[in-house]
Amino acid sequence: MSFFNSMNVSATGLTAQRLRMDIISQNLANVNTTKTKDGGPYKRKVLLFEEQKSNNFGSMLNDSIDNYKASGVKVSKIIEDTKPLKRVYDPSHPEAGDDGYVLMPNVNTIEEMVNMISANRSYEANVTAMNATKSMAMKSLEIGK
Repeated sequence: MSFFNSMNVSATGLTAQRLRMDIISQNLANVNTTKTKDGGPYKRKVLLFEEQKSNNFGSMLNDSIDNYKASGVKVSKIIEDTKPLKRVYDPSHPEAGDDGYVLMPNVNTIEEMVNMISANRSYEANVTAMNATKSMAMKSLEIGK
């Protein structure tokens, strides 16, 4: 793996984890949102990751078109979680139905905080890998002295 390719892999990881943290923050901010512009309660959003194929023309020539090397990660989609919405009994709530129940978002604060810690650690790991690559490149430049 070349110097620039390893930096690119870390950079794609940083970008993906930053977007993951943004989506988790959005989920946490809407934990009590009972009415969105679509009319229903907020639905938790989740990211789908996939490997990012190298779009380097040289690597496509060296490898078969179906088997070229992966060069990082990318977010393929942002989807809504399919978990059921929570029903909370609160007859005084303005969005309560005739039975007194309110549909609340399917966001679990504890789960979101665990995901935030995981995204933060993944981000830090990518920064560490990038710094290690930079350090190795600097040391290799000192060999000629």
